[in-house]
Amino acid sequence: MVARTSFETRPCPIARSLDEVGEWWSILLLRDAFQGLTRFDQFQKCLDIAPNILTRRLNSLVERGLFEKRAYCERPLRHEYVLTPKGRDFRPVLLT
Repeated sequence: MVARTSFETRPCPIARSLDEVGEWWSILLLRDAFQGLTRFDQFQKCLDIAPNILTRRLNSLVERGLFEKRAYCERPLRHEYVLTPKGRDFRPVLLT
C-alpha cells in the first residue's frame, strides 16, 4: 500500500482541505450537501455510488465533524446528513 501524503502544512487551502476530507467521494458529498441533499438515497442517486462506499464516506464525514447525522424517521429508522459549521467552512474551497 502506498503511504498517503499529508497536505496539512501546505499553504494551499485546497490541499489542506483534501487532507481534512480524505478523498474525492467526500468532496462530492460535501458539494451535494451544499446543493441541499441530506438523505442517503439522494446522495446515492446523484453520485451513483455503491451503498457500502456511501455508508463509509458518510460515517467518515460525521466522525470528522463535517456532517451531523440526524434521525428524520423512526420506523423504519432513517437518517439525514446535515452540514455542521465545520462542514460549511468548506464552501469557499468548493467554489474555487
